[in-house]
Amino acid sequence: MSNEFFLEIGTEEIPAGYIVPALDHLKKQIAEKLRGLALPFEEIKTAATPRRLALAVTGLANCQPDRREEVMGPPKKAAFDADNNPTKAATGFAASRGATIDDIQIAETPKGEYLMLVVEKKGKNTIDLLADMIPDMIRNTPFPKSMRWSDQPRSFARPIQWLVALFGDKIIPFSYNNCTTGNLSRGHRFMAEGEVEIKGYDHYLRTMLQQSVVAEIPERRQQVEDEVTEAAASVNGKIIPDPDLLDTVTNLVEIPDGVCGSFDEKFLELPQEVLITSMRVHQKYFTITDDNGIILPNFVAVNNTAIEDRELAVAGHERVLRARLEDALFFFKEDQQHTLDQRRQNLAGVVFQAKLGTMLAKCDRIEKLAAQLTAQLAADDKDIVQRAAHLAKADLVTDMVGEFPSLQGVMGKYYAQLQGEEPAVAEAIAEHYLPLRAGSKVPESTAGAIISMADRLDTICGCFAIGKTPTGTTDPYGLRRHALALIHIIEEHGFRLSLTSFIEQSMDLYGDLAGKNKEKTSQAILEFIKGRFVNDLTSRAVSSEAVDAVTSITFDDIVDCRMRIDALIKISSQETFTLLAGAFKRVINIIKDHDQTAVDETLLVEAAEKALYRSFQKISDRVKPLVADQNYDEALTAILEMKEDVDKFFDDVMVMAEDEDLKNNRLALLTGIARLFLQVGDFSRMNA
Repeated sequence: MSNEFFLEIGTEEIPAGYIVPALDHLKKQIAEKLRGLALPFEEIKTAATPRRLALAVTGLANCQPDRREEVMGPPKKAAFDADNNPTKAATGFAASRGATIDDIQIAETPKGEYLMLVVEKKGKNTIDLLADMIPDMIRNTPFPKSMRWSDQPRSFARPIQWLVALFGDKIIPFSYNNCTTGNLSRGHRFMAEGEVEIKGYDHYLRTMLQQSVVAEIPERRQQVEDEVTEAAASVNGKIIPDPDLLDTVTNLVEIPDGVCGSFDEKFLELPQEVLITSMRVHQKYFTITDDNGIILPNFVAVNNTAIEDRELAVAGHERVLRARLEDALFFFKEDQQHTLDQRRQNLAGVVFQAKLGTMLAKCDRIEKLAAQLTAQLAADDKDIVQRAAHLAKADLVTDMVGEFPSLQGVMGKYYAQLQGEEPAVAEAIAEHYLPLRAGSKVPESTAGAIISMADRLDTICGCFAIGKTPTGTTDPYGLRRHALALIHIIEEHGFRLSLTSFIEQSMDLYGDLAGKNKEKTSQAILEFIKGRFVNDLTSRAVSSEAVDAVTSITFDDIVDCRMRIDALIKISSQETFTLLAGAFKRVINIIKDHDQTAVDETLLVEAAEKALYRSFQKISDRVKPLVADQNYDEALTAILEMKEDVDKFFDDVMVMAEDEDLKNNRLALLTGIARLFLQVGDFSRMNA
């Protein structure tokens, strides 16, 4: 038989960003624990609002199946003495399992004979297992910040007010802090009164709706979207799509009610990013535009209660927003009293990193490194890059960015435009912060891309120089993100550059801060970026074998690496390549540490080795210029022509001949062939 398990953790209001991760963790945790206990189930369902986390497991077995376990004990030789009498090791093993010496069996294992007990375990009732399991689940639920209140020993995101735990129609008995489980839940804080009985997940959802709570997140999210869309339509407007804000608002309310308000048109002189940020960051309001995408002097707020006096509610939202926008307008005008050049000097008072100096020092390094990159990659953009790099971080000390840090770069762009900088300079200032996160767009302009690369590599090199490297899941300076951004910018723009040289240039700019082991640190940085490159490609379903085959040989020019990888993937589907890769593995295994490639033609005695040598010379002459021109497709096609001669060589020729000269000559031939193949990639790492 099976039943449904239902759990609800009722709390004070949990921060919106905590809810989905906590719910996902609970779902994952219960699934793992049930499987570990051999308890079959059908489905796990979840629901949550700011005041509750709930889950249900359907089709859960009433008890564990009876199990038969084979428990291994000590070796036989340690369990019995010379007279075959049991030692303390044997009697202790039996006693630990509630058995006698007569119950012990001898099992043959790869390591010899060992004592074994066959233990019959009767399955426990599911309700008892759940009563033991759930408190640990609750205690282990992770939150960015937890709290402990009153004299209660266990922490949680917010104080727990009630607990519902049911298995079928039975209450699962346990306590957590001062809360004891029952079958009574609570509805909306302001729109429902008293407690309500819960009889299962479906009954819970229906009951919550009657209590003015939309418990399931997808349903509530759709209601929020419908509410804000309808409110915006009341002023003939549309909501600017904002999935993140929609998710946040969904987990701020238990039942949504949207209202449309307005603000003074004078605030429309603010940049639209400022308007949007002012509304969404502090107030969680949605911005409205007309059909042409022009921002209207209106907004939509979502309330957590049904509104009776809509005019009063709207007036309250308008009053709060007006204060925010007045501050923003004041900051915007006040910031323009000083140029970005003047602001830049104030960066001397902003610490970049305690051991790495100020933001002004970082800006100087970025400017120099960007200039070096520009000379190599985009000489025509020299003046734009130099000016944009000089001003790139100046807006960090403006009042607007101090209030809204997410507008860094954006405000730099607007202030640059207002003080008469070239449009390309202003755009590069904004773009140098891109990409903002994995998968988001990279800078479109060459100038923005170069400054972004310089900025990110400066951070990576500085942190590695002082030992602040990522460890496990810890990456406080976001170096993995910076490395991935660097890779994506290079790929997107097709920049041809040596990472080794780029890193060395950046390290040189740190001077004595780079430390005495600069060369070792530079190599570690290259390996770190390589690791991000490999992980990124494999996560995008690019053949891991092809990636490994190339990056094990070379990793310096990212664009070149990708060209080699693509060429290998393209040709690897051919049967001839698969067979040649297998032969190449034999070559690699045979030559090992042999490094001589000079072949003495007078020592080529077998027809097969003479034919292979001729083929090698001819193909080598064709492949070398193709590789130099990075025409890897044709180079690999030419290499494949050697397949039959390689096979014939291994069929007819004894490489490890007794004659030392013959053996070394044949090894030299194979070493030369191996090095020819390795000009593109290590075929031995490809499946054969």
